[in-house]
Order: sequence, then structure tokens, then C-alpha cells
Amino acid sequence: MNQKDIRWKQRFENFENSFLLLKQGLEIEMPSIFERAGIIQFFEMTFELSWKVLKDYLESLGVIAKAPRDVVKEAFRYEIITDGDAWMDMLSDRNLTVHTYDELKAKEVESKIKIVFFPAINHLYLLLKEKAR
Repeated sequence: MNQKDIRWKQRFENFENSFLLLKQGLEIEMPSIFERAGIIQFFEMTFELSWKVLKDYLESLGVIAKAPRDVVKEAFRYEIITDGDAWMDMLSDRNLTVHTYDELKAKEVESKIKIVFFPAINHLYLLLKEKAR
């Protein structure tokens, strides 16, 4: 196992931890405003770690991409992720939620996390979990 394989696998462990916390948060049927804020925070953290583990994984394949947008494009090109639009939308929503808090937008983002974003992140999680073995 080379250094680049070790790096993405180590980053995967952190990604897995945040992913599982996000998954647990999404199991709350009627989240309070504080629980919703926590779900959004776990989404932001999980997204951040997801693009970084993708970056490291791509580097292990010899593909260099630095910025989140470029990493998503390359991951889609190499068929590591299948819904490039969802990932670009995640990037936009993550950037928005990090800088502002609006209850109406928070509810909208929470819904998108459950319906669109989590399934896309889950797909990546399952793929990388298998490759990390």
C-alpha cells in the first residue's frame, strides 16, 4: 500500500464518522430548530470531508484536482460519483449555509439533504467503504 492509498483511507475514517452522525441526525422525524441546525452542521462537515476524501482518492489514481468544484467534476468524469448535479448543488448549499442562517432556507436545505444530498453521499460512502477494505 503506497502513501497516497494510506492518506485517502485515513481521511475516509473521518468522513465515515461525520457521515454516520449525519445519518443519525436525519433519523429525527420532526427536528427542533436546534436539531435542524445540527443536521445542517453535520451536512457541512460531511460534505467538506467528502470532497477532501474524493480529492485524496483521485490523487491515488494519479488525478490532480485542488478545488471542490474541480474534484467533483473529476470524480464524476471517473464515475466515482453518479449525480454530478446533486454534488454541485451540495457545494452551493454548503457555501450558503456556512455563511448565513435563515429558518426558511434551513428547512429547504434540510429537505434537500434528506431527499437528494444524503443518497448521493451514501453512494460515495458505500463505494469508498468497499475500496478501503
